[in-house]
Amino acid sequence: MPRAAFDLENFFATNGGVASTAQLRSIMSRKTLAAMVRSGQILRVCRGVYSDHVPGVIDRLAALDILTSMPIVACMNTAAALYGFDTEHDDRIHILDPGLRIRPTDGLMVHQRVGAPLKRVSGRLATGPAWTAVELARVLRRPRALAVLDAALHVGACSTEELESAVREQKGRRGIVAVRDLLIHADARAESPMESEMRLVFIDWCVPTPELQYEIIDRHGERWRVDFAWPDAKLAAEYDSVAWHATPEGFKHDRLKAARLQECGWRTVSATADDIRRRPEELVRRVMSHLDGAALAG
Repeated sequence: MPRAAFDLENFFATNGGVASTAQLRSIMSRKTLAAMVRSGQILRVCRGVYSDHVPGVIDRLAALDILTSMPIVACMNTAAALYGFDTEHDDRIHILDPGLRIRPTDGLMVHQRVGAPLKRVSGRLATGPAWTAVELARVLRRPRALAVLDAALHVGACSTEELESAVREQKGRRGIVAVRDLLIHADARAESPMESEMRLVFIDWCVPTPELQYEIIDRHGERWRVDFAWPDAKLAAEYDSVAWHATPEGFKHDRLKAARLQECGWRTVSATADDIRRRPEELVRRVMSHLDGAALAG
């Protein structure tokens, strides 16, 4: 039977984007199903569950619902992705142990997380946003831990008070002391994980606290925003993203921005990922030389 006769798009949409072998067999033969899988018209999501498109996080969780015959709860990076703050971009699906014998695979991680509060997001159950952020931060390196805390605040998934409460709820668990110490530095104004890492360098090396996402109006009345600023010294610091600068638009934008800020008497220190991660002392030295020079001139 040709695909058109099945109206597969509507069939999968009606079933939440995924369907089991039994559901598909209700509208086609086993031979037809196998042929469609081989041709790529239908994609296997997991054992016995299929989709008509490349499955996203929601589809993969729905497939596990079908596989286990119970609602699956997302946690860790998967929960963070549902809330919009998965800074690590982990492609694996992370779920709470449903109490069944479900075997972890390269693409599936099963976690024991006793006491985790649950919340519904995007139609799915997931560990609460503040709990998720703190739990992720506990297992990450300090710079990335700060990045996930910043990101959770930036997208409005939770408040600082809720993060503090989650830290108390996870008292005694591995890594929680480091997260508690970092939490005082978490800031919703951070707009990227590398900005968070760069700010932690300034914190660890006792650089005077900068303004974040500071706006400067140039002589033409145009408004520019910099990642970090020390207004009294007319000094800005920016993270240079390779992906952004690789585009013609990004290159032209940054050239114009640098020229306009220079016209206003501002100096800019730019930093790449290597500067932040491998040469932090050199980065700090560049910033401090400008700040010290401005102080002497004043």
